[in-house]
Amino acid sequence: MTMPLGRVLRNGTVVVLAVLWLVPTWLLVVNALVPAGDYSGSPHWLPGHVGLFGNMSQAWDKANLGPAFGNSALYATVSAVAAVVVATGAAFATVIMPVKRRVLWFWVIYSGTLLPLQVFIRPLFVSYARSSLYDTQIGLVLIYTAIAVPFAFFVMRNYALTLPREVVEAARMDGASWWRVFWQIHVPLTRSAMIAVFVFQFVAVWNDLMFGITLTTSRNIRPVMAALADLQGNYSNVGPPVVLAGALLVSVPTLVLFVSAQRYFVSSLKIHQ
Repeated sequence: MTMPLGRVLRNGTVVVLAVLWLVPTWLLVVNALVPAGDYSGSPHWLPGHVGLFGNMSQAWDKANLGPAFGNSALYATVSAVAAVVVATGAAFATVIMPVKRRVLWFWVIYSGTLLPLQVFIRPLFVSYARSSLYDTQIGLVLIYTAIAVPFAFFVMRNYALTLPREVVEAARMDGASWWRVFWQIHVPLTRSAMIAVFVFQFVAVWNDLMFGITLTTSRNIRPVMAALADLQGNYSNVGPPVVLAGALLVSVPTLVLFVSAQRYFVSSLKIHQ
């Protein structure tokens, strides 16, 4: 049988996109395997001697990644949990509860995603310096939570729109308060979406570099990506294989989290029946 032209084009596009993604990933992994002392300055396309763990050890020590891992775990976990709680409550209020001007409230909250984050750098830097929040853990937690809420609200609101209203109406007719409806009905029904949002926001905060290098200076406060950027600053001293090995090392937590929560992430993308 002859494959339809449309299917051929679609499959070909998928293959090309896969190759475009896999090539830099392959180069990253292969060159991270090269022992730092054996690197000649040209990228390796095929694996040779394996020095990955030695490179990771150098990256861990020279970039002081231990405290940075702990900082990023704190920032990403607290900010993602706070954003999920706030977004779930806001979605419940604007979709389930009989509030006025629902569309207006949606745009007020969602508008936080419409501007590039770079426009907030200068006012944040000035306000943080004046309020003693600069170079503090609480300062980073606050900004990470604030930037995570709008998109989290967007996802939770759209998911809440697919929930059966009859369940809520029946609970209200039986005398259940809005607080009870939220915790005993709404939260269980939206658990998969909440986990998916948590994973997405955790990864986003973990991978942030801009706020990490702008709002902090101390090595015991900086997140892991800012610490990795310091390693990049010592590029000529440690060599590209060490930098690439460090990049692989800091990506492990997000990879493990995504794989462990994959079924929740996928199920939240499906239309609720």
